[in-house]
Amino acid sequence: MIAEALFFSAVLFTIGVVGVLTRRNAIIIFMCVELMLNAVNLSFIALSRLHGSANGQVFVLFVMTIAAAEAAVGLAIIISIFRHHKSVDLRNINLLKG
Repeated sequence: MIAEALFFSAVLFTIGVVGVLTRRNAIIIFMCVELMLNAVNLSFIALSRLHGSANGQVFVLFVMTIAAAEAAVGLAIIISIFRHHKSVDLRNINLLKG
């Protein structure tokens, strides 16, 4: 059971990393980062169950809290970029230009 959960977590994390490295759409990148956070949560839960302690579950609670805050701030930034540039394609956006 633990090996399958860790394998699935590794697969999810790999999909997230590939998505972040290959895509240029801000929303897709944002979703891939969330997928990577969920993969880490799955591995925390699996290892917590393996060791018989609740430490992994406490870390998952913190990661979920940070992910919720990141989702709110990240979506606000993406909406602001879309309103200003009419696109969420990161190749066409230069935020450092005045």
